[in-house]
Amino acid sequence: MKAACIFPIIGFACLFWAGNTKEILTRYTITGYAQGTDYVITYYATNARIHKNTIDSTLNVIDSSMSLYKPYSLINKINTGGPGFFELDDHFYNVLIKSFAITQDSKGVFDITVAPLVQLWGFGGRAVDHFPDSGEVRQAVACVGMDKIRLKGHRLEKKSPCVQIDLNGIAQGYSVDVLAELLEDRGIQHYVVELGGELRVKGPKPDGLPMRIGIERPVDGESSVVTINDVMEIREGAITTAGNYRKFLQDGNRKFSHHIDPKTGYPFDTGIISATIYAEDAVTADGYDNVIMAMEAEESIRFVNKRKGLEVFVIYKDTSGKVRDTMSTGFKKLLANNK
Repeated sequence: MKAACIFPIIGFACLFWAGNTKEILTRYTITGYAQGTDYVITYYATNARIHKNTIDSTLNVIDSSMSLYKPYSLINKINTGGPGFFELDDHFYNVLIKSFAITQDSKGVFDITVAPLVQLWGFGGRAVDHFPDSGEVRQAVACVGMDKIRLKGHRLEKKSPCVQIDLNGIAQGYSVDVLAELLEDRGIQHYVVELGGELRVKGPKPDGLPMRIGIERPVDGESSVVTINDVMEIREGAITTAGNYRKFLQDGNRKFSHHIDPKTGYPFDTGIISATIYAEDAVTADGYDNVIMAMEAEESIRFVNKRKGLEVFVIYKDTSGKVRDTMSTGFKKLLANNK
């Protein structure tokens, strides 16, 4: 699970003018637990248009497809199966299409076949009793690489028996999008969907103002104690955050990030503490926040500034160890204090 580094600040009014007709909108909130974390869905409508059982059943279907923690899931059948073709459901297929696109754009930094390395370093479902040596890392890297899988229609070809897939870096964002689209299909036009810190919003608020989203900042760059110094104001879009100050392993003075380089087999050490991404949809933001964690801070800004519809806010440590932040050109326009 990625660090949840964004915090919704929501204070909706209950009246909204639509044309010349005054509609009284009621606030509805649905909460629950799924994918190893909490979810909160807040929406405004003239009547209750969706209920918790619909949300839970939708998330259960997604988990049955892509959750590594469900023994019966499709992803576990693929991971434990031999080389060959596997028929995909629509959810799995959609996430793979996006994954291949981000892999190509990031020149292989984003890689969903990284599962053997995730487990080797102790970030998987099974506990480990030691950090891997170079031989173990090389053996795991031999099983990693997007060239070892291939999509052919709605079927996935697994070319080697040791290849294993991990969609944790993108599936949660996809789940947020599915829930958002479910709300919109019910005619809901004002909402916040939050799952494990990944957000998608549509507004404005019923009072006509944009949504306000707070960005967490670790007080010393490492501690789980955080403050909220920066607030975003947006009317529509998705926000996700990747960070290494909540989820890491430590060996003496050494800390190992859970973001692992699929090429070297070792955790990235770029100085970036967290990366908050804004994009049109959550699956895009979720995939790219992992890519940013693999870059140096200034490199990440250059990368994002070249891509339409993508913005980033980066908290990082400079060479002297001081915590700083930087952001893409468009992100500055999203901050409340820059309005």
